[in-house]
Amino acid sequence: MEGRKVTLRDLAMKAGLSVNTISRALKDKEDIAPATRKLIKDLAKDMGYIGNALAGSLRSGLTKTIAVIVSDVANPHFGIMVKDIDKTARKHNYTIFVINTEDDYDMEERAIFTAIRKNVDGIIICPSQRSTDNIRFLQKNGVPFVLIGRRFKDEPEFDYVICDDEKGGYLATKHLVESGHRRVLFLNGPNRISSAQERFEGYKRAHDEAGLPIEEDLIIEVGASAGDTKQVVRQLIEQKADFTGIFAFNDVIAWEAVYVLHKYGYRVPDDYAVIGFDNIQSRLFIPFQLSSISNSKGKMSKRAMDIILHKINHPESKERFHEVIDTTLVLRESTK
Repeated sequence: MEGRKVTLRDLAMKAGLSVNTISRALKDKEDIAPATRKLIKDLAKDMGYIGNALAGSLRSGLTKTIAVIVSDVANPHFGIMVKDIDKTARKHNYTIFVINTEDDYDMEERAIFTAIRKNVDGIIICPSQRSTDNIRFLQKNGVPFVLIGRRFKDEPEFDYVICDDEKGGYLATKHLVESGHRRVLFLNGPNRISSAQERFEGYKRAHDEAGLPIEEDLIIEVGASAGDTKQVVRQLIEQKADFTGIFAFNDVIAWEAVYVLHKYGYRVPDDYAVIGFDNIQSRLFIPFQLSSISNSKGKMSKRAMDIILHKINHPESKERFHEVIDTTLVLRESTK
């Protein structure tokens, strides 16, 4: 048998049974006795047989695969989210494959084309938001999809699952202000991103509530690449910028900021208080404990899978899904 793939006919000849019996046993059909099913499955494993997924998909119209397109798999936030999506997918006998876009529009376009060419049953995507064109293409193509983590407010026909970014921004800033920090540096993500816009709205609400003005010099957009934040914070320290609290768009940005502060001999939280977003340390145990906004990655991931499965299994449904998962403040040692 070496040198070619094992077929159902090979199993049938070895077992002395019909191809139909072999096929039904491997599919766990109840008209085949349990002992016979086990015998055939053991034989298939021993002979190295693997079913042809393509042939199965041609019969059913489904490939049982879902593409998950994210902007940065190096960010533990997305790693945790992908793992939770995979966990839910496996419960429904689905396999996922992940495509990283580096938050780049052209790479996102190629990722969508690749997923469609692979005949995936659905796509879960965290969009780059440089344009709606890529998502419009998905819509025209007809493949079921759901946005995760970001949304297009002006496009109500796009289904999404996000966290309450505005509330998260509000809670983080409010805590810093109430802790005595009158000048809070906001290291925000790119403004094209809905979550960056909404976290800024929360930042503003906390200031308005406290009667504090919004200082434009304290709102800085940092790049998504590793090292971008370090350069920004280094310049601020050397310029002796006036701030005592930092609210970062995500935990990775917050960690980079803390790294630079420590390099310059400052202590957190004694000299500067820092709060991140994503609560990565709910899953990763890192010696330095960062205060953060929890955005319930597990709930977001499970809900995104529930929605995509509903859309796959009910293609005629016109139901819209606009889901906002609650956010909470988790305090650790980076704030007093």
